[in-house]
Amino acid sequence: MIPLRDANPTRRTPIVTLVLIAACFVAFAYELGILANSGESGLDAFFGQYGLVPADLTRSLAAGAWLSAPVVAIFTSLFLHGGWLHLLGNMLYLWIFGNNIEDRLGRVVFLCFYLLGGVVAGLTQVAIAPNSSVPLIGASGAIAATLGAYLVLYPRARILSLVFLGFFYQLIEVPALLVLGFWFVLQLIDGVASLGASNAQGGVAFFAHIGGFVAGALVAAVLRGRGPGPLSPARVG
Repeated sequence: MIPLRDANPTRRTPIVTLVLIAACFVAFAYELGILANSGESGLDAFFGQYGLVPADLTRSLAAGAWLSAPVVAIFTSLFLHGGWLHLLGNMLYLWIFGNNIEDRLGRVVFLCFYLLGGVVAGLTQVAIAPNSSVPLIGASGAIAATLGAYLVLYPRARILSLVFLGFFYQLIEVPALLVLGFWFVLQLIDGVASLGASNAQGGVAFFAHIGGFVAGALVAAVLRGRGPGPLSPARVG
């Protein structure tokens, strides 16, 4: 089941969501430049420096180095991706679900929410494999927090999804509760299956997704009774 768009209108242009998407594309273009000039080894070194390496972060936190490079990498890792499929899949989810959460929370609060969700997601994966030397990259942990918030705030929103039925597929409008609930259950199943493996199964940090999703859902549950943030004066009327 692949979501394509939702039928949940917004009241204002999702500037923060667009900036986050643009930043990820700019970072990916930079990665392609490194790959062209320095090859796979250069790109691996770049990921090792700016991706979240659990073993490095564990050592830094144990030493009380709260502003060290491994700590900063929690944030830089959110803008890096391992390939076109990784990037485009994440950006599709961010665009479909992020604009409504930005509209609900307001731009500044949404940016803080997104980054905090990414931090919680990364730390969840580090807690599962604190000695791993494999860099964690990708916006999916922060996006998972956005999905969790969307599920709580808009469970009945209709999501146009591409549903595969064996060799056939069909476009169906499905409630967000089903689309995102199904996504989360898959993360739980794959996460449990990956326990004990030397690396995240298939290169996917499932527990980052789980941690981010739960964090986003909890924040949204607290804010659920609050109405949408006010429009800026320039957009009123």
